[in-house]
Amino acid sequence: MASIIEVDVEQPACTTRHAWARVPEEPSPSEREALKARIRTLLRERGAIMVSHYYVHPDLQDLAEETGGLVSDSLEMARFGRDHPARTLIVSGVRFMGETAKILSPDKTVLMPDLDATCSLDIGCPADDFAAFRAQHPDRTVVVYANTSAAVKAQADWVVTSSCALDIVRALRDQGHKILWAPDKHLGAYIERETGADMVLWRGSCVVHDEFKAFELEQLRRDHPGAKVLVHPESPAEVVAQADVVGSTSQILKAAAELDAEVFIVATDNGMLHKLRTLNPGKRFIEAPTAGNSATCKSCAHCPWMAMNSLRGVLEVLETGLNEIHVDPALIPRARQPIERMLAFTAACKRGEPAGALVPGIGAA
Repeated sequence: MASIIEVDVEQPACTTRHAWARVPEEPSPSEREALKARIRTLLRERGAIMVSHYYVHPDLQDLAEETGGLVSDSLEMARFGRDHPARTLIVSGVRFMGETAKILSPDKTVLMPDLDATCSLDIGCPADDFAAFRAQHPDRTVVVYANTSAAVKAQADWVVTSSCALDIVRALRDQGHKILWAPDKHLGAYIERETGADMVLWRGSCVVHDEFKAFELEQLRRDHPGAKVLVHPESPAEVVAQADVVGSTSQILKAAAELDAEVFIVATDNGMLHKLRTLNPGKRFIEAPTAGNSATCKSCAHCPWMAMNSLRGVLEVLETGLNEIHVDPALIPRARQPIERMLAFTAACKRGEPAGALVPGIGAA
């Protein structure tokens, strides 16, 4: 049986105040192996492929890779699904990730272990409220984070991830664009500080990253003087300021592999620690603190909605075809365009080409 927990997702920019999440019951070791075996069989029989986010249960990360799928961030998951010949995608993550996969692969069937698995940044940025916010700033180029609904993406000029946001906003600034940013205020403020762009920020935040505490992080660093601090830029500025590396999930993975250190303090969802430890068996990874000394939980850095993904959920959708993601067909072309702009920009960067040439000047967008 799953239990229900309440989640505070207060966002000053809209009326959302709280939500809920289910906590799946962990299977026994024997049931876990039986579930995995049955899922492997059905993936083959159904011609399906799994894509999992770094923040979901280690079982789902491992199973995706073992069966030819992928563990990555949201846009890489969606791009992999688009390019893979499988006609059915099983997306272990949160709802906006399933929607993004459907936007890039509208002719494929996209299933999720639990359609109620959401994201505080997504639900804290309702499409109608965001449209009203945009109307207040008609002269600004709209840049939205991937952690948004299809309806919000359809209102954007650019969609970005945390790994490419700095480069894209810097290129827009160089072309004279003023930016309207949504939804994460911490990531937006970080980009604003680093690029000097003229930005107006939606005031959303991630329920996980928003809770990292600077004072307790200072104490933890004193306890581990040789440790390197890896921080996701959705964290508060006081936490980001203590980082040795600030970056996306993929950038954190790269830093952990390359930095000459034995101990790392990691300020992102603790689901990330599985991949970090798997790839770096000789190194130690410690969760950054999300609560003070009086708290009963010194670090509870895990998204409650990511935790809703489970082996039982994957098996159920493979057996029944339930929990299919649908996106309004009228939204798909409009939502795909800002994603494709981002993908073209990042592809040019990887090829060593001048990606800034892909950013139009004011009046040419």
